[in-house]
Amino acid sequence: MPDFETVPAAEVPEDAAVLDVREAYEFEVGHAPGAVHIPVDEVPGRYDAELDPDEDYYVICRTGGRSVQIAEWLTAQGFSVVYVAGGYDAWLNAGRPLTSVTGEEPRIL
Repeated sequence: MPDFETVPAAEVPEDAAVLDVREAYEFEVGHAPGAVHIPVDEVPGRYDAELDPDEDYYVICRTGGRSVQIAEWLTAQGFSVVYVAGGYDAWLNAGRPLTSVTGEEPRIL
């Protein structure tokens, strides 16, 4: 059993600290408002400088594969994380908001 909580996208609090671990091109076109972005391969080199160990992070990717790996890894580093089940596919299905950095209508790749 994992040492972290799992929640459906519909239950992520509006003020949650969301950690998006998708690639930059995915993040740029659509992501949760206010999400912290660190691509999955960069988390080990950046987490200690960019993540607050006192914060609970809701980890998300497109469908859940990458985010569950990072949730496990961050938990092993002593972080408190929550895995967002179903990723951004579930986020969209739950009618949760998206934003983009491109100026275009946000979307999920």
